[in-house]
Amino acid sequence: MFDKYSKQDLEILKRMYPNNYNEQLNRLNNGYPIQYLIGNVDFYGYKIMVNENVLIPRFETEYLVSDTIKLINNYIDNPKIIDICSGSGCIAIALSKELNINVSALDISNDAIELSKKSAIINNANIDFINEDIYKFNPKNKYNVLISNPPYIDKNEYVDISTKYEPQIALYAKDDGLEFYKIILEKSKSILTKKNIIAFEIGSNQEEKVVDLIKNYFPKSNIVTKKDLNNLDRYIFIINQ
Repeated sequence: MFDKYSKQDLEILKRMYPNNYNEQLNRLNNGYPIQYLIGNVDFYGYKIMVNENVLIPRFETEYLVSDTIKLINNYIDNPKIIDICSGSGCIAIALSKELNINVSALDISNDAIELSKKSAIINNANIDFINEDIYKFNPKNKYNVLISNPPYIDKNEYVDISTKYEPQIALYAKDDGLEFYKIILEKSKSILTKKNIIAFEIGSNQEEKVVDLIKNYFPKSNIVTKKDLNNLDRYIFIINQ
């Protein structure tokens, strides 16, 4: 069971929990994420704090960040970025550091915002945190880059047992998992300038449905879809010029 954990991680646990190490191993054996026990993960080279109030950043999301940076460098001169459903803040922090700019991060969870603020301080990232419901969000100033890895799992979809410890509000979405793509695209006209980039991470079975949604709101846009390292549909980029 413990073969999937590195010796380094297990040594960290042993140092962190010298008096109840075996108890923590038992929690791991029951599917509890080791990332929560350690309290942080590496994402794009940055230390991101995690607990049960935020989703654990996945390796796949690093490619969302790297491809978005490439598009920004090609199309956007003065990027003004908002990360919607920001969770742990990993995306916003990575973009802020890599581009050396201020990034806005919006999430409905105050607990997630408070934890991601700690990560921003640790990484000396320039983030404006917005604790608000996307349904009610009306920005004072417009952005030209919107990035989001929103909740997209349908309630009937199978997920790994370890996700039961992660915040369910950050995992599941209504309308076959499309709820947040719909509201983000609907509100994007009031959030974004005319020239913009939208970057989504999606569920592996959602590419066709999300592209159809995009065409309803941006019929003239350039839509780029990409696969992850497992050859699964994972990213959609919308370029509006």
